[in-house]
Order: sequence, then structure tokens, then C-alpha cells
Amino acid sequence: MTTTATTLKGQPLDRPALDSMLRRRMFYTPAFEIYGGVAGLYDYGPPGCSLQANIIDVWRKHFVLEEDMLEVDCSVLTPHEVLKTSGHVDKFADWMCKDPKNGEIIRADHFVEEILESRLKGDKEARGQKVEEKEEDPKKKKRKAKGVQEAVKLDDAVVQEYEEVLAKIDNYNGEELGELIKKYDLKNPASGVQPSPPVAFNLMFQTAIGPSSNLPGYLRPETAQGQFLNFSKLLEFNQGQVPFASASIGRSYRNEISPRAGLLRVREFLMAEIEHFVDPEGGKKHPRFHEVKDIELVLLNRTTQLSGKTHVEKISIGKAVADGIVDNETLGYFMARIHLFLKKIGVDQSKIRFRQHMANEMAHYAADCWDAELLTSYGWVECVGCADRSAYDLSVHAKRTGAPLIVREQRAEPLVVEEWEVELNKKKFGPHFKKDGKTVEAAVLATTQEQREALAKDLNEKGSITVEVAGVGDGKVEIPKDLITIERRTRTEHVREYTPNVIEPSFGIGRILYALMEHNFWTRASEGGDEARGVLSFPPTVAPTKVLIVPLSSNEQFRPICYKLSQRLRKLGISSRIDDSSATIGKRYSRNDELGTPLGITVDFQTVQDSTITLRDRDTTKQVRADEDKIIAAIQSVVDGSKEWKDVEAELPIFEGQEIEVATR
Repeated sequence: MTTTATTLKGQPLDRPALDSMLRRRMFYTPAFEIYGGVAGLYDYGPPGCSLQANIIDVWRKHFVLEEDMLEVDCSVLTPHEVLKTSGHVDKFADWMCKDPKNGEIIRADHFVEEILESRLKGDKEARGQKVEEKEEDPKKKKRKAKGVQEAVKLDDAVVQEYEEVLAKIDNYNGEELGELIKKYDLKNPASGVQPSPPVAFNLMFQTAIGPSSNLPGYLRPETAQGQFLNFSKLLEFNQGQVPFASASIGRSYRNEISPRAGLLRVREFLMAEIEHFVDPEGGKKHPRFHEVKDIELVLLNRTTQLSGKTHVEKISIGKAVADGIVDNETLGYFMARIHLFLKKIGVDQSKIRFRQHMANEMAHYAADCWDAELLTSYGWVECVGCADRSAYDLSVHAKRTGAPLIVREQRAEPLVVEEWEVELNKKKFGPHFKKDGKTVEAAVLATTQEQREALAKDLNEKGSITVEVAGVGDGKVEIPKDLITIERRTRTEHVREYTPNVIEPSFGIGRILYALMEHNFWTRASEGGDEARGVLSFPPTVAPTKVLIVPLSSNEQFRPICYKLSQRLRKLGISSRIDDSSATIGKRYSRNDELGTPLGITVDFQTVQDSTITLRDRDTTKQVRADEDKIIAAIQSVVDGSKEWKDVEAELPIFEGQEIEVATR
């Protein structure tokens, strides 16, 4: 599948022009810029904040409201013990190399990827093939400037080998990345030397809680742990019913080794995460799966990647689950719902795929995971992860704290259980084993049903049993018959207890926001020969501002009409801006096309006479004219998504009176 970046209108994406426009119009800007800035930290300006808020609003309605989720807002500061138990302290890491000559810190997988891609690019140039440009982060540019890869033709076998390595680059561990660096003699072009072997670098920001600094903690790397720790309270709030889902939107923090690609790899970011708790019995079915089973998704499974290929398959989610490509209905249901959400906010449908994680890249808690990846000028970028976390998190936190993070439900029919039970003579057991008593007791109680059956036989035949107990004597302990009883007994269970499994969709809002801006950017040529104007064709539901109100001139008669229209729209919850600057009406519209404003109202002298106004569409620049009530109703229907511009155009009279001014901007 090609990685060529194009705009909404099929033009090649001019990323420098887009980045310049986004910063000029203050969608986002480097944080602390007047102090030189800090890599991986960005501030959002007014349109960026509005766009982000609107994406979150659609997310809440699409997931929290429609799925009846329980939203929580948990603490960012997290004690060390919580993240030690969850596995993040030991396992939440990326692989890092250091250049021994210039001291540059390099992320190992990115380094291997960049050098091999550079060699493949040189091969294509040597073969006279067209080369597609990908991302150019500052550090990569610097390395290239000092050591540009020459156009050298490679053997076909080497090309295939490089492509296979790149197809499964996310699956290599640190040792394997180090072997690749040595095998292919990969050197940092900036220094001409090979970097040191990769070492694990934990991505969490460490801190201390309290003035005495004796309670170590971290800024959370995800919002999930707070949801797991509140599971029992959420279950009670939900009247003990499973399945149910919690949701959380908030900041997370990761100390990235080499932040790059603007908003795509940052150290502080907004996440929206869902934890869907489900009964593991019954194959994790979902009651609403039938509603989405016919939705087709583009899938890149792990088997294809491990074969060194990136071929995708378009398949209905119902068939993917039935064929075992996607593990279960609940995982498949949320993958389809993620697809629908991305479509709703305006993501280009030709630039979405779901990629399955390979074994080595799988998070330590995940049993299966699919990433919703969006194609940008930087290549395919993970924007949403959908993981089956099994019962990992609730189990480890329950074991560490003793808290009952389980579901108890009354059985419809009592369950009769026949099993081997162990009973210890506590009066004699402790004095007999003295200081080793608790260790021996734990070993006995940890025996399986099969082991207990064999031990019961030994107890009856030999009068004693031998149990393996690590750390006591020679590792084997004999227990006489008078200290223990092992019998087959029957009990009746009226209540079932189980630890639910968790399906977790996790959204990186900043990455989605950036991909949305790339997917909806295009340029409109001007007839006067001026520089082409950028346009952001956001859907009205997420556009930062919905309506621009433009008075035809600075005539004082227009001012109260504009103010009245603005107030009326705001009372309906529709954001608007008045642009009464001295620029031509065409230039005023163009400036707001850059901001993604979908609709524009023009107030002119005819408005003063008969209260009619024009309504302009951003993408087509076409206009209709009608009285104020009809125009407001049309705006409301477009903004809430019940109608499109073509519907408005079919219902209201076409207006061409200001086309000349619009065309000559």
C-alpha cells in the first residue's frame, strides 16, 4: 500500500505549507518558544483548543453516551507501588543507543529504520525509480546532511531482506536490534561510528510526592490504572452488573527518547481511554455485535508482517471474528466503533488500517492488540490502540493489595462442586514445623487437585506425605498423618466469583487531531495569480468555528445586524466570529477557510432593506440567500449533521451577487 501523502482534493501534500499555516494561525505552537523551546512539548492556540474540544465532544457522544459508559477523572500523580505492580516500572521502556563519538542519544528502532530506508532510497535512485519523501525530523536531517546515502544499487536479495526487516521493525527486542546494527554495519552518518548496543530506557517521568520526598511516584503514562483501582466502586455504582465500561479523558506523560514529527511524538499528551469489563466465559461476546458485523475494515495481521510483507485485507469485522483473525466479538465490536468514530470526525477513509501487534511489541499486559493507524506524510501512524488486556491488571492489583477486585453474581442454578480439600491440624502443625510453618502451609495449600488426589493416596497407604517446599531443608518436607487431612468433599456454590477481562480502546487525541488536519488540508488557486490559499475542510461537527459573519463594508448599519446574528447563533450553541476588518470580503473568507470555518454569512445593503442574508459554503464557495430564520435553520441542520450543503443548496435560492469579489481574492 503506498505511503504517498495527498490532500483531500488529491493534491500532493505540501507539509511545509501546512505546518506554516497551522503555526501562523496558532493551531499549535512550540511550548516555551521564547526560551528556545523543549522537544516534544507543544501548546494549542484558540483554533487548536476548539478543534480538540470538538473531537472530545464527538468522542463522548459516540462512546460514553451511546455505550452508557461510566466516566471518571483520576489523579495524574501515581505512587511507585501502583506502577510497580502494574509492570510499568519494569517493562514500560523503549530501546536506546548512544553515539560514543558525539554523545547523541538515538532510539534504536528508529535508527535501524532510517538507515535501511536511506539505503533503499539510494537503490531506487540508482535504478532510476521515483522516490517518495517521508518524514524529516531535525535530528534525521542533521544526520543526512553529514552523511548522505549515495545512489547505490543493491542486490535484489538484499533489497528483499531490508524490506522484510522494515515490515517487522516493531517486533524486535533490544538484543535483536543490536544484532541488526552489527549485521548491516549501521553507522550514525553524523559521526561515522556505530552506536553502542541498545539498552532499555523507562519512559515514565519520576517524581516525589510530599515535602519529605519519601513517597516516590510518577506522572502517569496512561489513564487506565486509576480506572482499574476504582473497579469495585464502579461495579457497585453499576449495581453489580457486568459487562460495563468506564472511560477517562486526561493528560498522560512519556519521556520520549527522541521526540519528532511535531504532534505525533510528544512527551505530554491528551488520551481518551475506555476499559470495557467483560465476563471471560462465553467467548467475550458483545450484545451489539450484530449492529457492526457488516462493517468492512482494512486489516494487516501479524502473520503477514512476520512474513516480511505489508499486504492488507479488506474484510467485514463479522468475518474477521468468525475466521479467528480478530480474537473475539467485543474486541471486534470496538474496532468497528473506532472506525465509525474516525469516519465521523472527518478522517480520510482511504487512509485507515488496523494493524495487529506482533509478539515482541505487545504491551506486557496485552493478550491481543490492534492499532488503528492513519496514513500521514510521516507514514502510517498509530492513533488508536484496541487491546485485550485479559484479567492482568485486576489480578495483579488484587494480589498485591488483597482488595477483592472481582465480580460476585448469584447463580441461576446452584453449582455442586466435588473436590479434594486440605485441612490442617493447626494445634500441632505450627509447633511441629516452628519457623517454617507458614512456608510449609502455603506450599500445601498451593497444590492442585491432581496433586491432592495423589497425596491422599500416599496418606492412606504410607501414613505421611512428602511435599516440595523451596527454602526448607533439602526442599522436601514430610508431613505425618496426624497433622493433615485430605478428603474428597462436596460443596454447593450459590454465588459465582470471577475476575473480569478487559478490552481497552485507547485514543491518542493529539495524533488524531494532526492526522485530521493533514487529511482535510488542500489549496485553492486564486485567479489573480496570488499565492494559493490553504483550506481545512473539517466536518462542521468538529470545525473550531462554525460560522463567519462578514459585513460587506464598514457601514455602521451592518454592525447591530452582525451582533444580533452572532448572539442568536451562540444561544443555539453554534460558535461564530465577526470579521469586520478592512480587507476585501474575499480575503476575509479566505482567512477563515484556513481556520476550517465551514459556513459564512454576508450582511449587505439588501439585508438592511429586507432582512435577507447570504450563506456561503467553504468548500464550493457557492452561496444561497434567504431570510434570517431560514438561514439560521440551515446552519443548525448542517452543524448538527442532519443535512449537507447540497441539501441546503437544493432548498434555498442560489445567490451569485458576490461571486466576483470571492473569486478575485
